[in-house]
Amino acid sequence: MSLDRITFDQNIMGGKACIRGMRIPVSLILKLLAGGTTAAQILTEYPDLEQADIDQCIDYAAALADEQVAVEFVQ
Repeated sequence: MSLDRITFDQNIMGGKACIRGMRIPVSLILKLLAGGTTAAQILTEYPDLEQADIDQCIDYAAALADEQVAVEFVQ
């Protein structure tokens, strides 16, 4: 899986995962999708985006969800 459209730059959005170096964070796109906004609606609202950008946001989220995280519970 290629995630070449997902970029990280400390000078853009404080280093958050963004799309192709633009000030459009991956988290924004994922929140819009989770809230029921369609990919077509996102592409209309953000004309600099391409369908492949949205697809990679989903792939990125899926890759993060596969990560194992050690959780320590404090009582």
